[in-house]
This record gives sequence, C-alpha cells and structure tokens, in this order.
Amino acid sequence: MTSIGTGYDLSNSVFSPDGRNFQVEYAVKAVENGGTAIGIRCKDGVVLALEKLVTSKLLKKDANKRIATVDRNMGVVHSGLLPDGRHFVSRARDEASSWRSTYKAPIPVSSLANRMGAYVQAYTLYSSVRPFGITAIIGGWDAETEVDVDGAVGSGPKSGSGGKTKGVKEGGPYLYMIEPSGLYWGYYGAATGKGRQAAKAELEKLKLDPKEGDCISLEEGVKEAARIIYVAHEDSKDKDFELELTWISAVNGPTKGRHEEVPKTLREEAERLAKAALEGDDDEEEGKMEE
Repeated sequence: MTSIGTGYDLSNSVFSPDGRNFQVEYAVKAVENGGTAIGIRCKDGVVLALEKLVTSKLLKKDANKRIATVDRNMGVVHSGLLPDGRHFVSRARDEASSWRSTYKAPIPVSSLANRMGAYVQAYTLYSSVRPFGITAIIGGWDAETEVDVDGAVGSGPKSGSGGKTKGVKEGGPYLYMIEPSGLYWGYYGAATGKGRQAAKAELEKLKLDPKEGDCISLEEGVKEAARIIYVAHEDSKDKDFELELTWISAVNGPTKGRHEEVPKTLREEAERLAKAALEGDDDEEEGKMEE
C-alpha cells in the first residue's frame, strides 16, 4: 500500500493512476487495528458483540462503550477510531429522529444504512475532510405493523407506518455493515476489526440463512457471539479485553423489540461457555501434538 513520493495519498479527492484512493485504504487499515466487532442475524432477533481492548488498568470498567442505541429498535457497533464512531452514532441518531418526526415510526434498518452509507461516502469526496476511520455494523428489528405510532390522537391510527396495514414491511431482523468507503451490504453475519478473519470463519459455520434450514435462536446467537469474540481474541491474548453484548428481539421476545444490553446472567453464562470451548480446543491441539 506504499505510495511514497507519488503524492496521490495527500488528498482523498484524487485517484492514483491505477484507480486507488489511498486515504480510504488508510482508513480501512485503521479499522483493521481496532477490536473485533460482530453482528449475528438470528431467526428471532439480532446480536451485536465487541471485543473492547483494555489499554490501561487505570480505565474505569465499562467506560467508552462502542455499542450504542440509535433508535429504540436498533443498535450499532463500530470498530476503529472511537471519536469517529461517536460522530457516526450522533449522525445516525439525527437521521432516526428526523425519520420519526416525519413518519411517526422508527426508521427501517435498510433506510438508515442507506442514509449513513451516503453520509460516510461524502467524506471520501472532498480534500477538506478525511474518510471515517471506522466500519459500523447496524442491527435492528423492523416491525412497522407492530410498533405503536408516536403521538397517536383520538381515533387516529394506533400502529403501523402512518396507520397503514397494507404494503408495509413485516417484522423481521436486519443486519448491515457500512465500510469507510460508504459501501454497505446486508448480512446474516458480519465481522470487522483485527480478528475479522477468524470471526468470519466461525460465522460461516453457523446456520444463519433461513432458506437453508433452521436458523439459530437469539439466545444461541448470544452464546455463539461470545464464543466467536473469544476465538478472535486469541491472536491478541496478551491483552485484556471486555466483552460488550447487546441484542434486539421481536416485539413478543425478551427485549420487546428494543435494543438492550444482554442480561448479566445470560452474559456470564455465555462467557463461561466461551472460555470452556476455548480450553477444550487447546486440549485437543495438545493431544494431537503428543500423538
């Protein structure tokens, strides 16, 4: 990725002769140095998880969270530069608030991904700004026909997008990942950060596509997310980390369609199982080496 002396990496508004935007590539490199973040789309909800590296023993526990609530039905986790992530979350909340003010309902996950992808891409066009040094994973539960309308008055519509019952999107889990270039895709399982390769390999082993059979449940997704974060952390096991876990369920599920932190009991169980699975893998490897 070297470009010493060429001058094509001094501005993100200039392409190199071979069609590369070096500033965007440098932003991707910043993300690759961040803690591992993953999102899992289950049959009845979405799980977001993060490996938050502890850079100092003096830091207060649970400070500087990287998973945030954008709207009541939606959360976002990001890896890379923390200040950039905070700005991204602030803008996403503004977009969600604007949508709610106009349509009296939560913004669909796909619409937020579209708006934020365009916003991030705008930072790759001008020399006066630099690209976002983060990759963000957005997850949520869309249920226009199930969520109460804000500010319903008298005999007006009580639920749905403006009270409509036809042509509205049915409830379901959605997961998107937005890259520093502004590119975004929908995913069943997404991973970014330093341990992304190991995390992707583990995600590909899970049953996440409903068209291919039974998907994992939301509770199973929480346990798998914790295990995958611990597996991805193996390359940086000399560093301490904190596990952040949140989930969003259907309206009739444990979170009532809201983005919330995973309860302490379930989180502790997930971490215990993750550590046990990791120790089991280590024992198997030692046994093979002895043979």
